[in-house]
Amino acid sequence: MKLALVHDYLIQNGGAEKVLEVFGSLWPDSPIYTLLFDPERLPTFQGRDIRTSFLERLPFGRQKYQWYLPLMPTATEHYDLSDFDVVLSSTSAFAKGVITRDDALHICYCHTPTRYLWSDTHSYVDELRVPGFVKMLLPPVLSRLRLWDKTAADRVDVFVANSKTVQSRIQKYYRRDAQVIHPPVDTHRFQIAPTSAISTSPYFLTGGRLVAYKRYDLVIQAANRTKLPLKVFGTGPIEDDLKKMAGSHIEFLGRVSQEEQARLYQGALAFIHPQEEDFGITPVESMASGRPVIAYKKGGATETVVEGLSGEFFQEQIWEEVADLMLRFDERRYDPQAIKAHAEQFSKERFEREMKSFVESQWEAHRRV
Repeated sequence: MKLALVHDYLIQNGGAEKVLEVFGSLWPDSPIYTLLFDPERLPTFQGRDIRTSFLERLPFGRQKYQWYLPLMPTATEHYDLSDFDVVLSSTSAFAKGVITRDDALHICYCHTPTRYLWSDTHSYVDELRVPGFVKMLLPPVLSRLRLWDKTAADRVDVFVANSKTVQSRIQKYYRRDAQVIHPPVDTHRFQIAPTSAISTSPYFLTGGRLVAYKRYDLVIQAANRTKLPLKVFGTGPIEDDLKKMAGSHIEFLGRVSQEEQARLYQGALAFIHPQEEDFGITPVESMASGRPVIAYKKGGATETVVEGLSGEFFQEQIWEEVADLMLRFDERRYDPQAIKAHAEQFSKERFEREMKSFVESQWEAHRRV
């Protein structure tokens, strides 16, 4: 079985890139096809056989890749995958649109149907920080991309969804079934802290990529009203806006190392997850540290957080509900060992076993047809 990996683009390090890392370790001899690759931002992929598209040679291709959105379908279709029996794509946008041999098997690990084309298309346009004339030109472009995206989904032989939430979206937008295999979380990187580490200087924790749809503004407002200590890690386009909102008892930590992030989880009363995510890795990382989660009851968190065992939910995406839970929260109700044991079902080792078995079984079934 000769296998190729395909990914949208390697420009930033997030959950999708962690999935690709594991794919690369499972199939180390497989080349990776991707639109763009920034080795400085993603040093873990240096030394791999990375095959990029013609977008890499265009002016400011890596820095201003959004400019080339209309060209990305064409660039994806230009990959020559004729040497490969199996193509495994990792995508939330374009990689599922590759063209394969007629006897090849294309398995798509779908992080979500493209958000800005389907579930979040209106908020995406509204929240873009671009001149007004650009916003006027964007809807027709997105309409054309939406048609291509549906055609691209038709080229996939087998879909794998990273959560039941995404499985449901795949059915709605692409009219396709999908197997659910939750993404990998490096749970062994996180440890339970002594009780004293929490009781001496208690704080709530939130963070990740600071973008508008993740609704960190709700947590800031809740902390402002309750005056409870809050730490925020991560960077992003709305970082300055959040800082302007925040009181002096809210600490912004910026980009933190993996070691510092693990320490932050350990010492927190709870991790606050105010957004709807396709899966959501940070809540699982918190639980792997034995710390409970306060989460919005929608999306992937409903599959990872168990109320009363590993956290609590708020029903409406409003700061008042977040503040209410923060004021009433009692960390003594939670057993750190039980929380960590629950988080282990989302481990990297489990993902490796499930994905390798799935790909091999699908290939065997495909060969027999």
